Amino acid sequence: MTREDESPSTKIGDRWKPPFMAGSESDAPGSNGEEITRDIEALRLPSSAESYNAKFSLSPNLLHKLIEERKPEKVHALGGLSGLANALRTDLKHGLSVDEDILETLPNCESHVSKPRKSIIQLPDLQLPDHSHTQTTFTDRREAYGDNRLPPRKPKSFLRLVWDAFNDKLMFLLAFSAVVSLALGIYQSVNPSEPGSNVEWVEGVTIVIAIVIILMATATNDWQKNHKFEKLNQKKSERFVNVVRSGKLRHISTFDILVGDLVHLATGDIVPVDGILAEGFDIECDESSVTGESDLIHKTPWNDPHPSEIAIRPKHSDPFIVSGSKISNGVGTLLVTSVGINSSYGRILMSLRDEPQETPLQQKLGSLSKYILFGGCLFGLVFFFILFVRFLVRLPTIEGGPRAKGEDFLGIFMLSVTMVVIGVPEGLALAVTLALAFATTRMLKDKNLVRLLRSCEIMGNATTICSDKTGTLTQNKMTVVSCRLGLSNNFGQTILEDSDKSKESGLPETSIKSIETISTLPDTIKDLLRDSICLNTTATEKEDSKGGEFVGSSTEIALIRFVYNHLGLNDLAELREKVPIVHLFPFDARHKSMAAVIELPNGKFRMYVKGAAEVVILRCINIVDKLDEVEATTEIDNDIQDHLGEYVNSLAQRSLRPLALAYRDFEVWPPAKPDANNDGQPRIHDLLHNLTLVSLVGLQDPLRPDVVTSVQQCQSAGVFVRMVTGDNFETAKAISKECGIYTSGGIAMDGPTFRKLSPAQLDLVVPRLQVLARSSPEDKRILVLRLRAQYEIVAVTGDGTNDALALKAANVGFAMGIAGTDVAKEASSIILMDDNFTSIVKAVQWGRTINDAVKKFLQFQLTINFGAGFLTAVTALVGGSDDAVFSVVQLLWVNIIMDTFAALSLATDYPTRGVLNRKPEPRGTAIITVAMWKMILAQSIYQIIVIFVLHYGGYAFFAFDTEVQKRRLQTTAFNTYIYMQVFNQTNCRRADSGLNVFEGILRNPWFFFVQIVTIAGQTLIVMFGGNAFQTARPTGPQWATSIILGLITLPYGALVRLIPNKYFLWLVTPIRKLFHIRMRRKRTKKQRKAESPPKPGFLQRAISGFRREAIPPQPMIPTTDDNGPPTAEEMKLERVVTRSSSSGSEAGDVDLTALINSAKAQRPDPHYCLEVHPDTHEDDPVLLTRAEDFSRPTIPPSQDADYMRYLGSGHL
Repeated sequence: MTREDESPSTKIGDRWKPPFMAGSESDAPGSNGEEITRDIEALRLPSSAESYNAKFSLSPNLLHKLIEERKPEKVHALGGLSGLANALRTDLKHGLSVDEDILETLPNCESHVSKPRKSIIQLPDLQLPDHSHTQTTFTDRREAYGDNRLPPRKPKSFLRLVWDAFNDKLMFLLAFSAVVSLALGIYQSVNPSEPGSNVEWVEGVTIVIAIVIILMATATNDWQKNHKFEKLNQKKSERFVNVVRSGKLRHISTFDILVGDLVHLATGDIVPVDGILAEGFDIECDESSVTGESDLIHKTPWNDPHPSEIAIRPKHSDPFIVSGSKISNGVGTLLVTSVGINSSYGRILMSLRDEPQETPLQQKLGSLSKYILFGGCLFGLVFFFILFVRFLVRLPTIEGGPRAKGEDFLGIFMLSVTMVVIGVPEGLALAVTLALAFATTRMLKDKNLVRLLRSCEIMGNATTICSDKTGTLTQNKMTVVSCRLGLSNNFGQTILEDSDKSKESGLPETSIKSIETISTLPDTIKDLLRDSICLNTTATEKEDSKGGEFVGSSTEIALIRFVYNHLGLNDLAELREKVPIVHLFPFDARHKSMAAVIELPNGKFRMYVKGAAEVVILRCINIVDKLDEVEATTEIDNDIQDHLGEYVNSLAQRSLRPLALAYRDFEVWPPAKPDANNDGQPRIHDLLHNLTLVSLVGLQDPLRPDVVTSVQQCQSAGVFVRMVTGDNFETAKAISKECGIYTSGGIAMDGPTFRKLSPAQLDLVVPRLQVLARSSPEDKRILVLRLRAQYEIVAVTGDGTNDALALKAANVGFAMGIAGTDVAKEASSIILMDDNFTSIVKAVQWGRTINDAVKKFLQFQLTINFGAGFLTAVTALVGGSDDAVFSVVQLLWVNIIMDTFAALSLATDYPTRGVLNRKPEPRGTAIITVAMWKMILAQSIYQIIVIFVLHYGGYAFFAFDTEVQKRRLQTTAFNTYIYMQVFNQTNCRRADSGLNVFEGILRNPWFFFVQIVTIAGQTLIVMFGGNAFQTARPTGPQWATSIILGLITLPYGALVRLIPNKYFLWLVTPIRKLFHIRMRRKRTKKQRKAESPPKPGFLQRAISGFRREAIPPQPMIPTTDDNGPPTAEEMKLERVVTRSSSSGSEAGDVDLTALINSAKAQRPDPHYCLEVHPDTHEDDPVLLTRAEDFSRPTIPPSQDADYMRYLGSGHL
């Protein structure tokens, strides 16, 4: 039979009904027939749409309306789902053909729409090799309907970036002054007052050129930054889905989905396209992002009704799925009808494209820039006022007439404006955006896909990481190493004492065999084991893999490979074809199990169950005992139950994941149940009882080789690592001990025990909690909220749909890029492309590097702000504007160095090893630290002294007789100042008290590029600048003086770093006290007017860097940006913490002190799963409460040495 003869309506499961064919429309009542006719006419393309008429019969807009209106009768008007598939020239079983490119013209569009056929395209043989379905295929389909890409945001052109850089009041003033100066210069050159004086225009031209260079450099940096962010946005918006093409499952990008594709949907997916559900089980959608409705909507596969049944179709029978929906439960297949800008979510996104929000660091620097801008403008205004008064006093004595007086005033005005330009920190925003742009691009190479820029900075100060186990700490490469059938047949690894325990309990003696010998079992038991695994799974075989590659969870893939290797399975797809699935219950995290129902040859039904062993065995009443008789079962009594429990624990203690396989038979399906779902199918929790146990399986997932080192690095960096997993309690403890997470003084517990604790008890336990096993997503969310309530900065990992709330509640949420669902990725801040814990450590490094980059730049820029501003102001006030140590154009060159060049060289460093050798910065720490203030003031003082000596006392060292020699001396001062900045840039590569300023310097080519450009530019200016830059060529000794005095900056900086901070604090104590008293009075006044304390001002935060100050109490739930009053959302979050953590009916009924004491004494309470590490010190109270200390209320427990002194993690 050829594929053309196959019905396009083939579905899995016996309950699927063939689509209703158009031929039965004659049986419909007249009114319905007329309505259907009108619907067909409405769905046809207008006659002007020749391109669609020729190849396709439905336009994108009409397909969009089909989904938007959600009227089944419109689909029925096309001949049902099969008619719609024919109209889209696809096949409901095999999907699109990978060979499709140029399609034949439709002979009759109308007959094509109204008269469904089995297939209208030639599908290739399934055995043909796969072709790359790239942009070179599906030409007509792409032309008609497009692909699933949104048009890229139109980037700003380079000229627009130049204009944005120029669109600044100060730049306007400076440019206006330069133009006036140029006009006067040209006028003087044309009408010189003295013979030979014809170069007055040069200075004006030079200033204009300098302004252009500044604008071009700024625009170039902005263009590079935007380019990097655009590439990052393209990467983070891409996801991958499974589609059926040419009858085979293919893994493609969401960008490559086309109209007519069959897309597989599973729990946790975010639907990337519009379509109609062709088949599925228990599909529930969250459409709140599209419709605003918060309730889950149950979706039923399309089942073509008779026309007379349309009016009575149940309201809940909704097969229409819109893009942007989240699959909260179930699995299914979607026929795609709209993609890209034609889909519902695509149209919404196109209308909601906003600019990215500022990051916390950008907000802090923005506030800092405002203060510096205010100070710079005030300083410039005062400077101008003094010079202007001086000008008015000298006005009657100025020779040369009005022209000379105008030139003098213009010189004063331009110098004042330039002083403000030097003082304004334009490079601050550029530095942080460049640091983010370079860091996010490089983080992608380190397998961190950043979705929210703010998360980069926050991660640098993370204090605790709540990590999953599977795939993050382990390799996610499961293998079956142990299998138990019945009570006495073990295959693979087992415990040596197991046989002895069997004898003591009176149970049959255990038989230990190699796992390879399982292939010698009778066919009946092998078939039962094979069907229990292969029919109850959502894993699928990859195209042309021939039994080698599968798509699905690592657990299911390991089980299927076990079947292939030991149970003689050759073709998974063939087995599924022979035994169709009647109903599938996807994995339920609440019940830790999944199930599938099949029909047996005798007409009965069997439900296969697979799940966590400790959960499933409690729901079993029988066990398959005799390997040669499948139907021979033994009733499970208390002894057998205890024995099975011990065996499960033995697997868990050896770091294996125990799974149970069971089944239950039914006479009919679905069984009569009063609380069935919308499909009339029962819910899984009503069926998980009276099970028959088939096998207990142990799966091994080895640790990642570098995870132990990574955990140690986190601990040395002051980051508390916790394991939060859904695995067995014993398994979690064993793995956490191997990783180094579970240490002396730590607490391990399971989810049920965690849920029984009151909020107050949780606050006592959480600081020492290192392992939370058998946890639910809600447990993870509550843990995150309790940690944040204690001022921890929390990073959490998640991969499931239900982890989205925890990912959103954390300061930084990490979603798994391989095992994570679309919902988890959408809720995350960063996506781990390799699901590796080591990548989280790299994110910590990059976060700290970004913060360090801004501090380095700030340290360098403020040194120039203070030095150049003070030097120019004093020399101009003492000797007049003509006697200023730096000219206007020289100051503009300094501005280029301190803004554009410095941002490029200091904001592009790679992380160094030292970033993980310090603790996270405390909440509320000033941007400018004590070490930075020390270096800024020391370098400024040194540079001011050197330039003053050269400017006012240079005649004692160099000749000072002629005008040329005088200019040469001024050039030497200017040259020396620039070389001090060149070497101080190297000195500023550290913002702490470390001495090695060359660490990692060879990894940053941008730093060398900037240094070379600076030195080359300075050499050209000094040697060939002449009148344009008011320079004269220095002599050899003067060159040597400039370089040597600049080089002294490095040893001088090392000497400054050796000075203890306490001596520096002693020197600035009078200033600090003055500002502290004033700011404290203002703060107290505001506190009387508001319930919560105000956000500290810049001066308070800056001066608080000199000494650790008392900080007012912060809100219970700290804000994400680490500062400021709580938002309305965060106040709501604060109320949720207490309500969520005490929601259990048994919350607060636990005697926690007695429970901890018994755990410390190694006598655990059998009713609770809680353990204190066996190596805990006997004097360790474990539940340690901190005394009220209002001087440091925001210190999280993980950073309090007194609170954590007994903990054996080694990071405190």
